[in-house]
Amino acid sequence: MSQNPSALRLEVGGDGIAVVTFDLPGSRANTLGSAVLREWQGLLQELEERKDVRGLLLVSGKPGMFIAGADLRELGAAMQDLAAGQKMVQLGLDVIARIENLPYPTVAAIEGACVGGGLELALGFDFRLASLHPKTDIGLPETKIGLIPGWGGTQRLTRLLGPSVAAELICAGETVTAIRARDLGIVFDAVPPERLRDEALRLLSWAAESKAWEEARRKKRQPVGLSEEQLTFAVAVARAQVLAKTKGQMPAPLAALDAIAKGCNLPLDEGLKAEGAAFVPLVGSPISRNLIAIFFMTQRLQKDTGVEDAKLLPKDVRRVGVVGAGIMGAGIAGAHVRRGVPVTLLDSNAAALEKGIDAVAKSLTERVKIGRMKPEEVVAALGKLSGVGALAAFADRDVVIEAVVENEAVKATFFRDIQALVGPDTILASNTSTISITRLAQSVTKPENFAGMHFFNPVERMQLVEVIRGDKTSDQTVVTLVALAKKIGKTPIVVRDCPGFLVNRVLFPYLNEALLMLEEGASSRDLDKAALAFGMPMGPIALNDVVGLDTSLYAGRVIADAFPDRSKTSRIVEALVKAGRLGQKSGAGFYKYAKGPRGEDDPALAPLLAAVRTGQRAIDKDEITDRLFLPMLTEASRVLTEKIVRDPADVDMGLILGIGFPPYRGGLLRWADTVGLPTILTKLHKYEPLGKRFEPTELIRQLAAEKKGFYPGAG
Repeated sequence: MSQNPSALRLEVGGDGIAVVTFDLPGSRANTLGSAVLREWQGLLQELEERKDVRGLLLVSGKPGMFIAGADLRELGAAMQDLAAGQKMVQLGLDVIARIENLPYPTVAAIEGACVGGGLELALGFDFRLASLHPKTDIGLPETKIGLIPGWGGTQRLTRLLGPSVAAELICAGETVTAIRARDLGIVFDAVPPERLRDEALRLLSWAAESKAWEEARRKKRQPVGLSEEQLTFAVAVARAQVLAKTKGQMPAPLAALDAIAKGCNLPLDEGLKAEGAAFVPLVGSPISRNLIAIFFMTQRLQKDTGVEDAKLLPKDVRRVGVVGAGIMGAGIAGAHVRRGVPVTLLDSNAAALEKGIDAVAKSLTERVKIGRMKPEEVVAALGKLSGVGALAAFADRDVVIEAVVENEAVKATFFRDIQALVGPDTILASNTSTISITRLAQSVTKPENFAGMHFFNPVERMQLVEVIRGDKTSDQTVVTLVALAKKIGKTPIVVRDCPGFLVNRVLFPYLNEALLMLEEGASSRDLDKAALAFGMPMGPIALNDVVGLDTSLYAGRVIADAFPDRSKTSRIVEALVKAGRLGQKSGAGFYKYAKGPRGEDDPALAPLLAAVRTGQRAIDKDEITDRLFLPMLTEASRVLTEKIVRDPADVDMGLILGIGFPPYRGGLLRWADTVGLPTILTKLHKYEPLGKRFEPTELIRQLAAEKKGFYPGAG
């Protein structure tokens, strides 16, 4: 037995097979930190010295979990110290090299997540066998945290699959199922969970008898052997694919491709040096720090119950009612039944109800086409959906979510009518994006059971749900809605009631400033290009068209009325709405959409714009970028000061999930920390004559003076 069995347990049977069980104590996941790697070194020394071992099998002691990769907390800390980071990388490389030099065959039996450093360790084994367990997930997702595989993944996977396939997987950072891993050749086979250990032992026996393990090592150590023309073509194709997806804003995928290109035609030892040369410049980079921070912010939200009392348990939600079978209502109903939550969808208009149910069915069927659901799962999901036209059907609902027209009087009437028909503990929630939850709660007799549950369109794709607590919303209601959002696969963020809540309140200054610059003389294309260059998924002018200019006009008025001191109203949206140009849905807005959803410049816009323009000056890209994002930042700082959310990470994750703020910038507040708040303050002073929306808040002034940031350790 190993003398240090804290994470690794070694057992050698009478047949000479050594079985190492990886089970990191006190953790739901097996991760590879320095302590575990040192433990591996001690265990390998024992294996190297023993004469009674003729094969090695690696298994996990955690059901549904193999190895989740390197310890990101330790890796993040090591990034602050290049020497410490390099030491951790070298430790991992040494461990894998020693596994590859053991004088007998080795097999890794994979069940559950085998990603990042976990797969790199498994690639050090001669063969890998995968379990068909539903949680088996295999890949090298390092580019998603701004890094590349640093323990040989770019070289060993390339020798296994060839440069083109390896580059596709590594640069995208995507993981694959056990079946896909088998088909690609990452694993030898995929077998039922109950047969995994027996089949792994059988594989070891075959490898020993056939000497296949020696051939596997020989192939791994030698160059891939592509001709110069073959390699040049493969790299050119991969580079084009990477640039198309990242627009050149993410250095890690290109660095991974560079490591593959430079190392694949060299012996493995030389290839590993090429990987190391590509890896080091990424360590501690702002992009990697930001993406690792997002990983931990996401983990925090997954654990967050939504209230300070972590012991408060949610009520069990078994049945949900959704009112309104329009786009949002159908989307909300579909999100629930997809995760097995029975839903009754209500609409007084029979045709609208039929259309809503059809929309749910179509959405689920589309998921079959892309491999996200099986036909039998669609049948089961639709079996949990029913449609009704009368409120009485909601008597047994645990939660009722209202998604009717965005009209306060209509919503208030519904809530007054429904409260007498539901149980005393039924939670009532509104999907409103603009109306005060506190005011709507005046329509019900139990405001403690009332809250907002704001989904984003399209519901099937958008991850964020804002759980809005009114002045009298109880912690119990919040905890229950947060748990329900997680149950249906969404990421909830709790927001205190205020105009625009979190996302729309911070988004409005961005949209409005773009319109003001348009009226000052900037072109629609220049405004959108600057936002895209910053990393936004869509420019502000195009976004107005997608949202609908009538919706933008209404939402803008709500925010402007709430914050008149820092809202400067644009006239162009009202002019376009009066002209019937409502955006994509009407075929024309700022752009025209005669040929589909991709907007084209429209000469008919010119006279409408000329009538409201205040100037004709050209505005350069730097000014556009500053003016788009600085007013967002000042508003976000007010959100923090007013305690609308409980943590800076709530702001950043809300904007990343809700509007696609570029993750590699870490969110709006983390972007400001990266730029430096003294620099932000200087920029704000430059634009302060334009209005109070550029006036630094007291929080920004204070943090800048103290050379701090919104997050601890920044500045």
